[in-house]
Amino acid sequence: MTNPYEEHLPKCNANYQSLTPLSFLERAATVFADRPAIIHGQTQLTYNEFWQRSKRLASALTQFNITPGDTVSAMMSNTPAMLICHHGIPMCGAVLHAINTRLDAEAIALQLDHADTKILVVDREFSEVAEQAVKRASVTPLIIDYDDPDYPDDAPKPKGPLIGLSEWEDVLATGDPDFIWRRPPDEWDAITLNYTSGTTGVPKGVVYHHRACALMAYNNTIHANMSQHSVYLWSLPMFHCNGWCYPWTLALTGSTHICLRWVRAAEMYRLIAKHKVTHLCGAPIVMSVLLNADDSEKQSFEQSVNFNVAAAPPPESVLAAMYDAGFMVTHVYGLTEVYGPAVVNVWQEEWDHLGRSERAIKQARQGVSYAGLERLDVMDPNTMKSVPRDGSTLGEIMMSGNIVMKGYLKNKAATDAAFQGGYFHTGDLAVIHPDGYVQIKDRSKDIIISGGENISSIDVENILFQHPDVASCAVVGKPDDKWGETPIAFVELHAGRTATADDLNAHCRANLAGFQCPRQIIIEDIPKTSTGKVEKFKLRDLAKQL
Repeated sequence: MTNPYEEHLPKCNANYQSLTPLSFLERAATVFADRPAIIHGQTQLTYNEFWQRSKRLASALTQFNITPGDTVSAMMSNTPAMLICHHGIPMCGAVLHAINTRLDAEAIALQLDHADTKILVVDREFSEVAEQAVKRASVTPLIIDYDDPDYPDDAPKPKGPLIGLSEWEDVLATGDPDFIWRRPPDEWDAITLNYTSGTTGVPKGVVYHHRACALMAYNNTIHANMSQHSVYLWSLPMFHCNGWCYPWTLALTGSTHICLRWVRAAEMYRLIAKHKVTHLCGAPIVMSVLLNADDSEKQSFEQSVNFNVAAAPPPESVLAAMYDAGFMVTHVYGLTEVYGPAVVNVWQEEWDHLGRSERAIKQARQGVSYAGLERLDVMDPNTMKSVPRDGSTLGEIMMSGNIVMKGYLKNKAATDAAFQGGYFHTGDLAVIHPDGYVQIKDRSKDIIISGGENISSIDVENILFQHPDVASCAVVGKPDDKWGETPIAFVELHAGRTATADDLNAHCRANLAGFQCPRQIIIEDIPKTSTGKVEKFKLRDLAKQL
């Protein structure tokens, strides 16, 4: 029998077009044409100018023989040029590969080769390491130099030499501002390539598609409470999961990007106060920078600032301090493979009446799925059955939906393993509470099994964080002939604090079972990725030597 809802009702240009986040900027260039889209030092671009420069880049890339499916890499700080790359590169069908600016030459070269990079856009701050990387790589990309005119000296490292044959502004000048941009014929087409941060030591190339990036833009607007004409401060690196898709998100509401080359307290406070910033995102290290700033660096501001923080849930004392400083913190959780955050701790009104300790318990949970994630569950990875919603049975966080990656570039085995059983396997061990809120207990590789007992490194870290002197900590397992593994803690103290290993050990013993307490506490700097994630694989190697 013919389905009447399908007969004579074809999909056509009038009623269907592929989803892409690029269309948001086109709309904004009309609806918010003269509103400020990007502010960076003395530079201020309207939405119409942002749109024109993005089309110029797309046009110029086609003149360099870039075709759909080619990779264009960018190693840049959070600048207007990086925002333009997020639009202009995919506007001609190419795929943007944003490079972590803290990688060494060898790691960059491996990515350039794996991505088969055709063009490399380089901020002069990173020209020396980029040049070394290109010399090591097998590919020979055309290099475009970007020289930031607004901050000639404002960077952690001095500017390096020009290493390319073309400069950014000269390239844009050759582009056509009336270029007809290429809407992807299939919304499943790749838009960007992101390499995992390497906290496991083995980065993989994660492929994003247009559909999910468009959906993430809507998700961000909802879950970050972003209203029309919000003001967003770029404290999150744009190379990290494409800045959680915020380069595309702001156009939906005609909001303003405030660029920030690198995170430091005085400049952040200045920009928050001057531009009335309403939103920012980042890892807990960003909160630490703000809270530990000298009084001379801080500036007061009248507005409340929404802060979406990822990674480990902040301890109660930090949440309270952020609130007192004018920041409303929302805890989110995700991975590179799900475009950044895909889980959010949605606050329930009835929790407003809880005491501080009870509120902190609620805030410590990762939460529930983003609106664009179809399924979030905690499952037994062997049986693929959901664990009981009792808040205590351990399982692996599984996800499925439109904001899950296409897969790993040129790595079918890893893709198949990640999607086994019809779910994306996160590798994170968690429990799920009766209300459906998920709470991480550990990475599957980070759970410590000592004498047959499972020790959650996160549980131990949470107790250490409760000590007022502890600024950062990480707990890993050390091989032990008798117990199999024993927990070892690495701790960083707040500036001027004097807690000793014995002090911290006593604190742990007062709050943990004996078998959970660290056998050693090492007070020293903790290695982290550029996005603030602790590199536990390095700490595990170090623990083996203790």
